Amino acid sequence: MQSRVAIEKQFRLIRTALFVGWAILSAVIVAWSVGSATQRAHSDVMQKAGETLAVQTEILSGVLDKYRLLPPLLSRQSSIRTLFVRDTGGNAQTIDARRTAESITGMSAARDVAFFFPDGELLANARGPDARSAVALPELIEVARQGRLGRAALSYGGDDRTYAFSSGVRRDGKFVGVVIVYVDFYRVEAAWALSARRIFVTDRTGTVFLANDPDWRLKPVSDLRQAGEPSRYLINGQFEDRLDQVRRLPLLEWNLHVLADPAPVETARITAAAIATLACLLAGVIVLVLLRRNEVAILRTRTDRATALRLERVVRDRTRALSVTNRSLSHEVEVRRKAEDRLRKTQAELVQTSKLAALGQMSAALSHEYNQPLAAIRSYADNAQRFLERGATSEVLANLSRINGLVERMAELSRTLLSFSRKPGATVGPVPLGTIIDEALLLARPRARAAGIANILVTPNVADLYVQGGRIRLGQVFVNLVNNAIDALAGTDDARVEIDARRDGDRVVVTVSDNGPGIGAEQLAKVFDPFFTTKGIGEGIGIGLSIVDNIIRDFGGTIVAGNRPGGGACFTVTLRAASAQGDASGTGSQGADAGERV
Repeated sequence: MQSRVAIEKQFRLIRTALFVGWAILSAVIVAWSVGSATQRAHSDVMQKAGETLAVQTEILSGVLDKYRLLPPLLSRQSSIRTLFVRDTGGNAQTIDARRTAESITGMSAARDVAFFFPDGELLANARGPDARSAVALPELIEVARQGRLGRAALSYGGDDRTYAFSSGVRRDGKFVGVVIVYVDFYRVEAAWALSARRIFVTDRTGTVFLANDPDWRLKPVSDLRQAGEPSRYLINGQFEDRLDQVRRLPLLEWNLHVLADPAPVETARITAAAIATLACLLAGVIVLVLLRRNEVAILRTRTDRATALRLERVVRDRTRALSVTNRSLSHEVEVRRKAEDRLRKTQAELVQTSKLAALGQMSAALSHEYNQPLAAIRSYADNAQRFLERGATSEVLANLSRINGLVERMAELSRTLLSFSRKPGATVGPVPLGTIIDEALLLARPRARAAGIANILVTPNVADLYVQGGRIRLGQVFVNLVNNAIDALAGTDDARVEIDARRDGDRVVVTVSDNGPGIGAEQLAKVFDPFFTTKGIGEGIGIGLSIVDNIIRDFGGTIVAGNRPGGGACFTVTLRAASAQGDASGTGSQGADAGERV
């Protein structure tokens, strides 16, 4: 029979061998687990980035394919071919061409449509001077002359970019002109802005042409990467690791990039290493416990009764150690449970904070937009009380009617505020511009008188103009613009606000200007941004002009901020013109308002 010392020595050798084997096997398992988890996480990240890349490729290709087919179709239209005749005694042909270009631009939602003669002379275009300044114009005309579809990516400086498609126009087999369609990428980049990943397009020179980060646009991609580290990109002012998924667009000679964040890969690597290490430790402890129990059992069978007391003491010590371990494990379980409770509580508080922030923003917006009608209601109510004391019931009824109209306006204002976050499905109709401006000035003049401004001038021809829109929301537009002018004129001598309107083709152009200090050059680009204001704390929250911009866009118009040559700010509103017949029955403008839904 083996002695106790020999048995213990034998088990020590077994434990040493098992420990070495366990260490080697654990290292292999941990390395395999980390590699496998890293590969799966990397594949998952790249798969999601690939899905984003595929979707955005289809979106970009769909936008370009839509406009790629437009120039060849237009060049084959007989009505288009007849436009390419040089005027000799007037500009009627040019006017017809411009109207045709504007009509095509409006229906196709293109950035611009232009008609050029073979020598590069511009016949007409729909919008702006960009068509004249295109550096790639000779190339587009030459390719069209060859009977092929011309294409070119154009940049006009700053953040202004477009893509042009050209097609030749032939009459009786003779090359007489070129149709060029310019594509607007605003909606594409706006859709990309919703993605958490960086999405951008590089041209054949390696310049970023499109991107959902405005700071990246028209910059060489080499400037956005860390030198010597092609996988590190400039993100929010510092270089970070990114996984670059690229898809070639051969027809455009563009590369579409999607940058994926590799953080999930690192997280998966650390998690897999921790789990594998804990599993190996647990397995080692289990084997060690089993081996120890086997050793104790063998020693117990080979000892005599004299060692029973000592064996019992060892058992008690072991039991005590296990109790301590159990208590320690129980404590750890309790600590983890409390940590999880704190985490859930923190998450609930964050959700509640987000709700309160949203309510605060809406409350501020409602306070801003309701302030003017409430002030008018209070004024009319005070006047009605005085008229009632004098027995002038007709004046009381008139003031109550105006109060009722303002209450209806406030209800419409609550629906209008929603257009700040999503595009309304509104229906519009012909409305009288003169009536709308009169109603707006009815609200604004008391505030102007309080500010010491007596001169609010309106040109007489406003009364003869009709525009496409909604009566109440257009009234809100001009109330905001006039009130902004009043605020700017505070403390100005000989303060004056001027409202002018004229018809320009199928558009009506309205200008609201003042002789105040004007708008700073660095502020012009931000005046329509939400919550941007130059007023002091408590005087405004900066959403009035943003709401005005949303309303004008809903009606298919534009608004531009600028400064008058003689000093002062000038806001130019362009709306679609309408005829008075649509409002003759008295239902046109009201119908337009009744159909507005946000």
